[in-house]
Amino acid sequence: MERFFSISQRGSTVRREVIGGITTFFAMAYIIFVNPNTLCANVGTAAEPFFPAMPAELWGPVLVATCVSAAIGCFLTGLLANVPFAQAPGMGLNAFFTYTVCLGMGYTWQEGLAIVLLSGLLFLAISVSPLRKQLIASIPDFLKHAISAGIGLFIAFIGLLNVGLISISGAVPALQLSMVVDGQRVWNAQGLLTLVGLLLTAILMAFRVKGAVVIGILVTTLLGLPAGVTQIPETVTMEHVTLAPVFFQLDLGGVFSKGLLPLLTAVISFAIVDCFDTLGALVGLSANAGLADEDGRGDRALIADALATCCGACIGTSTVTTFAESSTGIAEGARTGLSSMVVGVLFLFSVFLAPVAGIIPAAATAPALIIVGVLTMRSAISIPWDDMECAVPAFLTIAVMPFAYSISDGIAFGFISYSIIKLVRGKGREVSLLTYGISLVFIFKYLLGNLV
Repeated sequence: MERFFSISQRGSTVRREVIGGITTFFAMAYIIFVNPNTLCANVGTAAEPFFPAMPAELWGPVLVATCVSAAIGCFLTGLLANVPFAQAPGMGLNAFFTYTVCLGMGYTWQEGLAIVLLSGLLFLAISVSPLRKQLIASIPDFLKHAISAGIGLFIAFIGLLNVGLISISGAVPALQLSMVVDGQRVWNAQGLLTLVGLLLTAILMAFRVKGAVVIGILVTTLLGLPAGVTQIPETVTMEHVTLAPVFFQLDLGGVFSKGLLPLLTAVISFAIVDCFDTLGALVGLSANAGLADEDGRGDRALIADALATCCGACIGTSTVTTFAESSTGIAEGARTGLSSMVVGVLFLFSVFLAPVAGIIPAAATAPALIIVGVLTMRSAISIPWDDMECAVPAFLTIAVMPFAYSISDGIAFGFISYSIIKLVRGKGREVSLLTYGISLVFIFKYLLGNLV
């Protein structure tokens, strides 16, 4: 392991890598249940249920596909790129699959999986071409810092939403320390427990306690037992659940049923979002881990992500992408692909022991996500805020990520605004042709997405 992963060379240890992997897994284990809930979402009524993507009886197989595809993505990232970045079916991309591709555009879920495969192949073609290096080089340094800070704010926002501390269901977003249940106002137990866990983790980190994030997760989980937040499952194993109903069920022959333009819209949209979600996470996470891309790790990470998406489509789930929650493991000292391997192994165990993974409540992982937000915001110090040509694109990048719930949308607003400001200022030559090209691709994606 030492020779293959260069653990000591990266200033890490096997213990740190294992703890980092466990921490990352805890932070993103919610996807095990959220992904099948999204892909098998019922948007009808109790009397007339309607499943726009996958039928309810596929919930179990999709859960298995989620775990297996996540494990494959983590193994590919660890072995090919040797970076501590974990993968799983992406949030937002699964919603795009369900509500846009299947419900909005009318594709069956089998055709939707075929579209995911085609987008993965397109992303793979980009990843193995010379364009991959140019994509990373096209991002100005100040935007790289903004992406890192934006990802931190984004995952902190995820943590707050997961426990209901921030509510966006009403007309105005609000802090929600209490809620109305059956006509009575009660305390938001999850939210309050999150605040306790956040303070506990912060205090441990202030004292420089090793494994502070993991300790915080475990202690908060235990504190959740008397509060009724942590639930002990009735069983510890998944019984009679197989992958067969969704395994290699994609329908490549039916993807042309709606015409060429809708197909291109769906494929290109998936590929763009996956590519720039991964690119953004790669830039931000590498900055947090202090990893310079001297040996092409970034290139191989993109390839691993594209391959994982292709595998995920064949297995039976939506686009697999790099998770920003990997920052939690990096905060614990993970610096190599061994951490990703640990996450992959835990996802495989979750195929059989999914209820055990579900014991860790959102209130226990949310503090870790918020702490990562704190750590990554330091990247904003390096942004030249007194230069409005940089400050506005940087701010839009940071702000749009959490507000739009999308890393790629944050990158898009940063690129587009930077290109336009430079052009209007008469400094268009300072911007590379690829940056203009990326900006136009994003503009085209938004226009096409609203026309189809």
